[in-house]
Amino acid sequence: MKKTIITVVGHDTVGIIAKVCTYLAENNINILDISQTIVQEYFNMMMIVDRSASVKHFADVAKELEALGREIGVVIKCQREEIFAQMHRI
Repeated sequence: MKKTIITVVGHDTVGIIAKVCTYLAENNINILDISQTIVQEYFNMMMIVDRSASVKHFADVAKELEALGREIGVVIKCQREEIFAQMHRI
C-alpha cells in the first residue's frame, strides 16, 4: 500500500472537500481516513489515502494538489507515510 498524508488548510469556502475528493477519485486514489474541522472561519482537513491504484507518481500528485489548492484558495500538502514512520522510530 502506498499511503500518503494530505493536509488542507485555509479560509473556509464552499466545495473544498468536494474538489479535493473529486481529484482523488479521478486519479484512483482511495481515501482511507479523513478528519476535518473548522475553527472560527478556518478550514483544516487531514486525509490518509492509498495511491496504489493510481498511475501517477507521488511528485505529480503533490504538484497537482498544490496547484488545486492555489486555485481554490487553500494550501494542500502531501507527505509520504514513511516520513511519519521514520520520525517515530527515533
